[in-house]
Amino acid sequence: MRVLLVEDSLQLVPLLIKGLAQGGLAADSVGTIGDARLAIAAVKYAVVVLDLGLPDEDGLTLLREMRRKGDATPVLVLTARDGVTDRVTGLREGADDYLAKPFAMEELVARLQALLRRPGNLLGRKLTFGNVALDTEGRQVFVGDMPHSFPARETAVLEIFLRRGGNVAPKRLFEDHLFGLSGEVASNAVEVYVHRLRKMLGDAGATVKIHTVRGVGYLMAEEKS
Repeated sequence: MRVLLVEDSLQLVPLLIKGLAQGGLAADSVGTIGDARLAIAAVKYAVVVLDLGLPDEDGLTLLREMRRKGDATPVLVLTARDGVTDRVTGLREGADDYLAKPFAMEELVARLQALLRRPGNLLGRKLTFGNVALDTEGRQVFVGDMPHSFPARETAVLEIFLRRGGNVAPKRLFEDHLFGLSGEVASNAVEVYVHRLRKMLGDAGATVKIHTVRGVGYLMAEEKS
């Protein structure tokens, strides 16, 4: 899933991007409200993580604009303003959750996953196709009843396939969700991760197979016995 991170701390941003990636969330990072507006206009994000003390404008300004325009994208406010009045104001202005700094990365990821599980959002707790399942919170893969530990990127690729439900997944979809706007993507990066996942699933005895749809992307299909 793709996250917009609106945060101007040069020390915190790399840590957030790494922590979110470990939770299966690819993050685009911007440091101003102006850049956040441009990003939101260009990309449909699953969730926005919003600092309030930004150099050009207050984060609540962006939050008000989003809600006034009918943008229901979940927003988690992540800020050093930790007073009761601050939290109440943020929630009343349209924030879906509010987390004060300092914070534990595990809690941030868990809160984002909880937001994405709400009705109308994108993240189900467990995804299945054939005999393959993924616990989206624990990032645990199951083939049949057997648990398997796949690397983070291969797990993210699997999640995309499971969400497509047997439909073709364009290559661009993998690039967007795995690397985001700020990620550097090698020309064959998607092919490499898909190839690795294909082998892992085969070795684990999966009843699904990944097919290459030339010029388009990839398709995960269940193999009939």
